[in-house]
Amino acid sequence: MEKDIKKQLEMINMGTEDILVRDELEDIIEGSIKDEDPLKVKLGLDPTAPDIHLGHTVVLNKLRTFQDLGHKAILIIGDYTARIGDPSGRSALRPKLSPDTIDRNAETYMKQAFKILDPDRTELVRNSRWLQPLNFEDILGLTSRFTVARMLERDDFKKRFKGNVPIAIMEFLYPIMQAYDSVAIEADIELGGTDQRFNLLMGRELQKDMGQRPQIAITMPILVGTDGREKMSKSLGNYIGVDESPSETFGKIMSIPDQAMLDYFRLLTRLDSVEIENIGSDMERGSLNPSLAKRRLAGIIIGYLHSAGEAEEAEKEFDRVFKAGEAPDDIEESVIDSSKYKDGRIWAARILTDSGLAASNGEARRLIKQGAVRIDSRKIDDDSLELEIKDLHGKIIQKGKRHFRRIIVE
Repeated sequence: MEKDIKKQLEMINMGTEDILVRDELEDIIEGSIKDEDPLKVKLGLDPTAPDIHLGHTVVLNKLRTFQDLGHKAILIIGDYTARIGDPSGRSALRPKLSPDTIDRNAETYMKQAFKILDPDRTELVRNSRWLQPLNFEDILGLTSRFTVARMLERDDFKKRFKGNVPIAIMEFLYPIMQAYDSVAIEADIELGGTDQRFNLLMGRELQKDMGQRPQIAITMPILVGTDGREKMSKSLGNYIGVDESPSETFGKIMSIPDQAMLDYFRLLTRLDSVEIENIGSDMERGSLNPSLAKRRLAGIIIGYLHSAGEAEEAEKEFDRVFKAGEAPDDIEESVIDSSKYKDGRIWAARILTDSGLAASNGEARRLIKQGAVRIDSRKIDDDSLELEIKDLHGKIIQKGKRHFRRIIVE
């Protein structure tokens, strides 16, 4: 365990949004060092989707920091809480997931989380272990400790109540269940995003009410997406998936705005604050080109998610595609069934939609008009263009700078 309390506090503080309560945090770390007793640091993940992106890894990176400091990381897979779904930031009740779907998602979550965490130093547990055995009397006892007024202090519940939007009583149970997770494992610290503040404080209250030392709640900022404006989200298309290829990840990181880069260093890497400040000051003075800093950032993140060797290959691939103007080595194939086209011709926009490079014909036509589409390096700018299918076999269609498909005619 790291024996320097100042070093521990510096590492824990870096990149955090809020720590509730800071004075208590210093006290329990001091006691942990003195007694050589690692703190129990809790992070809960609800497997409500099959995969995660870098935005989700912000709290995972902070949990990894606690591991590196010598504390005990407890990763709770919310297989039981996922049956309700976290109402944080939601304007309506989440759709109900089947137990099979939750289990499949949980397997993916664990695999992806261990790209960040050290599996040998992580206690992995499902909260169904203690939530499922609760009987109705137990649940009544838990709900009696909180009031409806307390629940309506939560911002999303308050907005829905004022807007006359239905709130299921079941949704009130979610923060109580998450709070009970903290009681069940006797958590010293719980991590979460800024949208988890209410839930984390509920855990603190319930622990205190049930005779335990209340946990410290640490919230982490929401990571902006590759557009540098909105939070990272699959629905907005500004995300970097944890399971994306190294070359795709490298290209996306190189595309983030310069002003977002330091936050990515703070929230997604394990560099110390001094080194990150030096990167920022070097860029301000002009002694460090932002593109070089982004290359370093991409290499670090890909190294965490894959390996240092794959990070190097991704950088070489990036240079081949963007500097030399070559197509990447590994291009996904897109098959055209020629029997569907009796006249032997195909609309250029249709190639984009069929290959997955555009979500609709309208989007495909806009891309073509913008000059963002090439076939074998030839720019296509006529959105009504039709091409001979037999001439397309083996050719490469390109959207923008990073997206390619090799056309196969059958």
